[in-house]
Amino acid sequence: MSTTYDRALATIQDRTATVGVVGLGYVGLPLADALHEGGLRVLGFDTDPSKVEALGAGEPYIGHLGPELTARLAASARVEPTSDFARLAEADVVVVCVPTPLAEGNEPDLGFVTETGRAIGRTLREGQLVVLESTTYPGTTRREFLDAVLETSDGRLEQGTDFFVAYSPEREDPGSPTHRTATIPKLVGGLDARSARLAAEVYRAGFEEVVEVSSAEVAEAAKLLENTFRAVNIALVNELKVILDAMDVDVWEVVRAAATKPFGYMPFFPGPGLGGHCIPIDPFYLAWKAREVDRPTRFIELAGVINTEMPRYVIGRIAEGLGSRAKALQGSSILVVGLADKRDVDDTRESPSFVLIDELTRAGADVAYHDPHVPVAPRTRRYDLGLASVALPPERLAASDAVLIATDHSCIDYAEIPEHAPLVVDTRDAMRGHEDLLRDRLVRA
Repeated sequence: MSTTYDRALATIQDRTATVGVVGLGYVGLPLADALHEGGLRVLGFDTDPSKVEALGAGEPYIGHLGPELTARLAASARVEPTSDFARLAEADVVVVCVPTPLAEGNEPDLGFVTETGRAIGRTLREGQLVVLESTTYPGTTRREFLDAVLETSDGRLEQGTDFFVAYSPEREDPGSPTHRTATIPKLVGGLDARSARLAAEVYRAGFEEVVEVSSAEVAEAAKLLENTFRAVNIALVNELKVILDAMDVDVWEVVRAAATKPFGYMPFFPGPGLGGHCIPIDPFYLAWKAREVDRPTRFIELAGVINTEMPRYVIGRIAEGLGSRAKALQGSSILVVGLADKRDVDDTRESPSFVLIDELTRAGADVAYHDPHVPVAPRTRRYDLGLASVALPPERLAASDAVLIATDHSCIDYAEIPEHAPLVVDTRDAMRGHEDLLRDRLVRA
């Protein structure tokens, strides 16, 4: 006699299961594509009707994913986007890809996670598998998320027997030419062994490699370790940059020189601050949870302090460069090149460019930005810049008192900048090879 678990496993393995993906953004959209390509039917859920409409029409709304992805999904009879969360009952598997931002005081904000959990609970039925992908601290899936699901369910269903819950951290690398969603190994940890097995089978439909771990907590902690590792090492080179600048030593050349060692070293490069949803946020989730168990995180918190202070250091370097030309920040015209958080994407989440523009404006500078990937600066939880990208003709470069390179998009002609800009403040080593032309007009930051 087959059990609920057996029936759920069978529908996943024979690819008749329907997967509901909650959140059609930078994580959920490529995930939906990978699972669809693996033969599964996909229901895509989002509270933003513009995303639902765009996906239904096959219109691209995330630049680095390209138009082919949305066109492919829109043309398929196995994909349907919707804003009707009552339809969660139709899904055999529900995968949650919602944001986990920081609240005031750098505390975790699980509002989107728990709200989604309650929505799932309202339509929860026997045999459903629920998987959380949002980055969070260890224990979230087992406590806050599961509690939210159970809060609105009718109480008849038992986790691990009647329905199943697992955690699988997202591992997206937007704009990467070498890593695609389907080729990045997928970690899976369940609240129990059956939940882990079901989730692993779902992901095997769309991923080349699935790695099962012993618990949801291990998978949650692994995600935090991955990004805390990066945050700490970026903080190290950012601090080294400040030190070496004072010694008139090129930190970028130093990092590349160290990278010639074939063992025991991994290169990280400095920048104007941390961007993206993960690296600036995840260490604070870990630090917050550590305080709950009365354990210090001095190393992690110090890295956070260093990284969040980098925009202030960059602005100081701009002020120094302008000062050498008898100019002040107040009243100066600053052109920021790059609003996105990293090269060749339109992702502006936690981008340090927003901090830089806001602080420069507060200091009295007249600030404009150029970013072909971000034609209009989006409103964020903290900033409403009210700016649109400007063109980059020679006359605009020449009219600016300083050009600040904050993101090194490959589509920008960097040879034009030193030809016309009176002062270039480079945070990305984009002016490498143009130093002779710039001479005393280059400030590394």
